[in-house]
Amino acid sequence: MPLLKVIDRDGKEHAVQAKSGLKLMETLRELDYGIAAICGGMCSCATCHVVIGPDWAGKIPAAMSDERELLSELSHYQPTSRLSCQVEMTDALDGMLVTIAPDE
Repeated sequence: MPLLKVIDRDGKEHAVQAKSGLKLMETLRELDYGIAAICGGMCSCATCHVVIGPDWAGKIPAAMSDERELLSELSHYQPTSRLSCQVEMTDALDGMLVTIAPDE
């Protein structure tokens, strides 16, 4: 099970266990300081917006066009922004740094 470094909206870092094979969103929405994930992973609301650590961004598949379109409309968009509902966890992502983006 990969261990994530999650930075919450207050800037505090947490060590969080994730399960391989699940979407990153599924782990983050269970946290008290996590994400809303209102659409439940349908890539239609952007309430699961996170910023992947720069060293990790190239280790996950590139965003598809619908995800890129949603992200580009966000005021807190960054070059390594992703919708956590579109990132599948694998053991290779052990140690990945994820920052929960500010609410829009």
